Amino acid sequence: MLLTGLNTEHTSLAIYIFMRATVLASRCGIKSKRFGRICKPLTWVHGDIFLMCLSSSQILSAYILKQDSLPPSYKSFLNKHGAKDAVILNGVREIASGLPFSNLGAIEKFYKSSGVDVKLDPQMKIPCSIVHGNQSCGTHFFSFLLQAYKRALPVYLPVYLIPALIVHRKGLLNSPFKILWKGLFGTARSSLFLSMYCSSAWIWTCILFRILKRCNIPMVAIGTFPTGIALAIEKKSRRIEISLYCLARAIESFFTCMGDVGHLPQSKNLKRADVVVFSVSTAIIMHCYAMERDVFRSKYLNVLDWVFGVPLPPYEATPRKRK
Repeated sequence: MLLTGLNTEHTSLAIYIFMRATVLASRCGIKSKRFGRICKPLTWVHGDIFLMCLSSSQILSAYILKQDSLPPSYKSFLNKHGAKDAVILNGVREIASGLPFSNLGAIEKFYKSSGVDVKLDPQMKIPCSIVHGNQSCGTHFFSFLLQAYKRALPVYLPVYLIPALIVHRKGLLNSPFKILWKGLFGTARSSLFLSMYCSSAWIWTCILFRILKRCNIPMVAIGTFPTGIALAIEKKSRRIEISLYCLARAIESFFTCMGDVGHLPQSKNLKRADVVVFSVSTAIIMHCYAMERDVFRSKYLNVLDWVFGVPLPPYEATPRKRK
């Protein structure tokens, strides 16, 4: 990792690899007689959705309240699919933070540019009119869902169709309709997940704000928590991958926020913590690869075998095992 530059940090990569290592370690713990009981909750069938909800609470709160805590590429992705102008997000941020509105006129001007005449009340307690203008919360949800689905399709078409053309090229010759149907169905389902995820973020927060008739930072975090339920739309085998990826982004964002408000030490000694985390994580992964191969999913194991070669069985590889 240091070969990419002494001052080039790879925090996102390190945290993601750490998440992968944690999953493998937890699977080892589940098998263990010593730690099996402790790790039993990790076998929860809907644990991936819970992780997604937890991640969503941090990620979407950061999207609204503190985008600087997110990696630039991920921030760009959220801005595209969150589909709210910066002036709207700024208005929501101000009301959630208890700050006086700085530019309601810019929000009204934004809506007017799209043909909607909105008059915003400077004394408002909830930001629904900021988020969706004159639309009701329900109408906004369905109209946003339709537009979000159109934005999501170009994201997932290459994800499914390119592997179909490369990995399953032989299958395309024998049963092209079956392969293409699976690709199109996967694209449609994943696009629905992403569009529902983005749409539900707004409807859940709107519902909470309207019930309690107030908006603040904790309520933004609570309101975005159930957004992760949208992951249930995805294929089961993809859920853990998505939830772990989002959890890595959420952890990075959380610690960035904590550091910015002074709850974490700003020490130069922590600048290359990514190298330490990455090293420890890869050590765990390689240990599992050599000694606990059954905790890997077959597709990952095949890739590692292709890269490193199939390791010797544990009883042949170490003197301790020989005894």
